[in-house]
Amino acid sequence: MEERNKTLGEFIIENQKAFQYSSGELSRIINSIRLAAKVVNHKVNQAGLVDIVGAAGEQNIQGEDQQKLDVYANEVFIQTLINREIVCGIASEENDDFITVQGSDNCHNNKYVILMDPLDGSSNIDVNVSVGTIFSVFRRVTPIGTPVTSEDFLQPGINQVAAGYVIYGTSTMLVYTTGHGVNGFTLNPAIGTFYLSHPNMKFPENGNIYSVNEGNYVHFPQGVKNYIKYCQREEEDRPYTSRYIGSLVADFHRNMIKGGIYIYPTSSKAPKGKLRLLYECNPMAFLAEQAGGKATDGFGRIMEIQPTELHQRVPFFCGSYKMVEKAEEFMAAE
Repeated sequence: MEERNKTLGEFIIENQKAFQYSSGELSRIINSIRLAAKVVNHKVNQAGLVDIVGAAGEQNIQGEDQQKLDVYANEVFIQTLINREIVCGIASEENDDFITVQGSDNCHNNKYVILMDPLDGSSNIDVNVSVGTIFSVFRRVTPIGTPVTSEDFLQPGINQVAAGYVIYGTSTMLVYTTGHGVNGFTLNPAIGTFYLSHPNMKFPENGNIYSVNEGNYVHFPQGVKNYIKYCQREEEDRPYTSRYIGSLVADFHRNMIKGGIYIYPTSSKAPKGKLRLLYECNPMAFLAEQAGGKATDGFGRIMEIQPTELHQRVPFFCGSYKMVEKAEEFMAAE
């Protein structure tokens, strides 16, 4: 079969033996995400036709206004994973604490926990701009048969066994890694099947796009300001192009395909950064490294940070290897 005609289901079966633990559970997790993504995609595509846009009237644990689709996507992903009894714990951006999942036999025998941002960039929903879902999978560290604890979730990113995102845009794509490269699958909405459309995705080593919210320039550290000025200077292959969507998934996806760097630094408004380590930065860092890119907090590798809390925030520099390296040079010289 031609590689690009392969369905996600066929790809998972073929590659299951490459997983470190090939009991089939990890494959079933990816299959569950595929199913939930199709349900959420259908609802995202109805935005504007049904009462699903706008604010839900509540705030999440981050103090951010929840959108109706945030709440809907969160419920769909959580229920899909719980119903299939394949994870022992779930942590979501939208929930205060993690969820303990026990099987129908009241046991805690599943081996994996999943962390997720069910609808990244949800403030863009009402204006019909791409949004996404981000997920990260770890093997639990507490004994099988016992309820999960925070220890199972507070693991450094290097322990991830799978990570990925779904982007709901002009087409819907599921992009993921299990530590053996990055592959992208595009949904054929006519038959509801994901097909391998982007095999072995790679970041170009260098690029000419920088993605940062320059409206916050005055609040940025001096190293970031200096790097932005470097990007804008008329020298060599510069000035670079500025592209910032405000959906991490969309900005990351574009930069992986075209070559670029995404920056969400600390600022006087967000002294620890804004993005969450466990369900935004870690999974994106895993994908970036598997695609030949780099992900740091401006000084050190994202995936080596030891988390201390579920909703921990960190600064994030991610993208083409040489661009991130150059940004780190400016941070070190600050």
